[in-house]
Amino acid sequence: MSTGAGVGTGTGTVRSVEVYRSVPRYLATRVLSTALPRVSSTSAAPLRLTRGRGPRRPGPRWGRVRPRLAGICGSDLSTIAGTSSLYFSPLVSLPFTPGHEVVGDLLDDVEDLPAGTRVVLDPLLTCIPRGLDPCGACRDGSRGRCDRITVGHLSPGLQTGFCADTGGGWSDRLVAHRSQLHPVPDDLPDERAVLVEPLACAIHTALRLAPRQGDHVLVVGAGAVGLFTVLALRAFTQAARVTVVAKHPRQATLATALGATDVVSPRDALTGVRRSTRALRVQPEQGSAYLLGGVDAAVDCAGSRAALDTALRLTRAGGRVVLSAMPPAGVDLSPVWFRELEVVGSYATGQARVEGDEPRSSFDLAMGLARDAPLDEVAQSGYPLERWREALEHAGSAGSLGTVKVHFDLRETR
Repeated sequence: MSTGAGVGTGTGTVRSVEVYRSVPRYLATRVLSTALPRVSSTSAAPLRLTRGRGPRRPGPRWGRVRPRLAGICGSDLSTIAGTSSLYFSPLVSLPFTPGHEVVGDLLDDVEDLPAGTRVVLDPLLTCIPRGLDPCGACRDGSRGRCDRITVGHLSPGLQTGFCADTGGGWSDRLVAHRSQLHPVPDDLPDERAVLVEPLACAIHTALRLAPRQGDHVLVVGAGAVGLFTVLALRAFTQAARVTVVAKHPRQATLATALGATDVVSPRDALTGVRRSTRALRVQPEQGSAYLLGGVDAAVDCAGSRAALDTALRLTRAGGRVVLSAMPPAGVDLSPVWFRELEVVGSYATGQARVEGDEPRSSFDLAMGLARDAPLDEVAQSGYPLERWREALEHAGSAGSLGTVKVHFDLRETR
């Protein structure tokens, strides 16, 4: 194996959009986010463009990656805006460069992967990248459940893009462990390869939902997470009917193209599900109506209080609700108790067990889905790194602008 630039070295000036520690800015951003949804793109946010040496390789099984495209995820925006739960604060290390949806070029030989290999990144920083013996969760393929994401020879960080030592995709350079790297087939364009990580997460969500043959599934939210979940439900489960709750007309069109049986607006969701399932509508003295009866299973793909509330209130007794997005605070959990709902989390990716097949990496399945799925109509917008504020503002309004994914395009500056 070539040592490339040598372990622990970093060469050249590296640009990075960096989240840094500033309690006043964090508090200001958190307060402003209630009235200013796109606050992450303003000067109030603790975010800046820096130039420096770039991250150093922590060990011999690591290599440098030069991103080509790096997506902006909803979790990135909520972290910058200070709206994500403080529960996650011990699981990141500052300053960090966001960006965990990445396709790029490997700059060093790393075991069987020669320098120049085009790769996508599995961002999880679990036992093996941290130089530790695999824990039980890592051994059985459930790497998203690893308990050791704060220890080992790396700073705390649940993923690349939240760790001070690895860099992230919103930069000219990051470092990645061999276990995080997946080579990209030559026939997969960059614009599809950058979707592999969110597609792998959607596959994980669909398999966590595990609808039975003939089940009626409700997908709440039709951004990238919701649309890709529809795709994964159709590709890897036997769900019969998939109803999607979409805010915007373009989202509704895409949801239908990707396999939704029917699409309803948030305002019409309860009525639509009631009619299709013949459930009974109940109106409390205060608050939102709900159903006695409803869909067999639901996924919250939006991460808002209204979205999760919709999922819980429109699922039949004994049904399953999966949280695919970061969950909001303040949701009324009465349906969980009274309807005996099964509420399941879906974080990142893992070993995919599709019925009748041997377990496979959800990244392997996602690579095939990215190649074969009808994704040409999935609109993407790319920005150079210098226009990072515009990129974040666009990402915060992507749904209303008809865009599914906004990414940084770092190919032009090579």
